[in-house]
Amino acid sequence: MSVNVSTNNNEKCALAVEGLYEVYDPEVGLNVVDLGLIYQLEFFEDEKRVDAEMTLTSQFCPMGESITNDVIRSLTTAFPEWQVNVHLTFEPPWDHTKITPEGKEFLGQ
Repeated sequence: MSVNVSTNNNEKCALAVEGLYEVYDPEVGLNVVDLGLIYQLEFFEDEKRVDAEMTLTSQFCPMGESITNDVIRSLTTAFPEWQVNVHLTFEPPWDHTKITPEGKEFLGQ
């Protein structure tokens, strides 16, 4: 598993990522983790809040809202008592170098 997600809590990040493996980009057929769409997961224990920073394969991704909502749902399932915030960014822009080796294998690259 070659996940490149920045975090302030490795244990909670591992739990979050486990659920995010079930969130797929329906156009590509690959999960958001292996696609490299999740940039950062920050956990704030005192506030019971998780902030996620993620991107999409393009700013004009027609499934963007659906993917973002699925990420929120996944994180809420992993942390039911927590507030979940997802921030969509396009800096740095996504490109194929962000795909994990497992994702590249799945895509036949």
